[in-house]
Amino acid sequence: MDNMNTPNPETSRLHEIISEEREALLAGNFDRIAELLDEKQALVATLDNHPPEPHTLEPLQDGLRRNQELFDQALAGIRNVANRLGELGRVRRSLDTYNEKGQRFQITTPARNRLEKRA
Repeated sequence: MDNMNTPNPETSRLHEIISEEREALLAGNFDRIAELLDEKQALVATLDNHPPEPHTLEPLQDGLRRNQELFDQALAGIRNVANRLGELGRVRRSLDTYNEKGQRFQITTPARNRLEKRA
């Protein structure tokens, strides 16, 4: 049997994990990504100890690179949302505007005292 054409089980499972990870990234399923991370790390450690044939690494590297790009885009999106929410919170507390002389003027809103009703 030709070993060059027979992927080992670790390599095959890593291909599956990379595919599942991509699907989870596209769906925004961060819980699933976290679940896959432990198994992916264990498989990579196994591959470090028992390296596969070089020709089997290229597709894995391509998949990992594509997923990393998706991770980066997801993190950028999360940062944008966090920044926007921070801005909205700031606007609720005060509003910056300009007066008739073109000078910056800040309008602060009074703090709301909320009464909590408990049963």
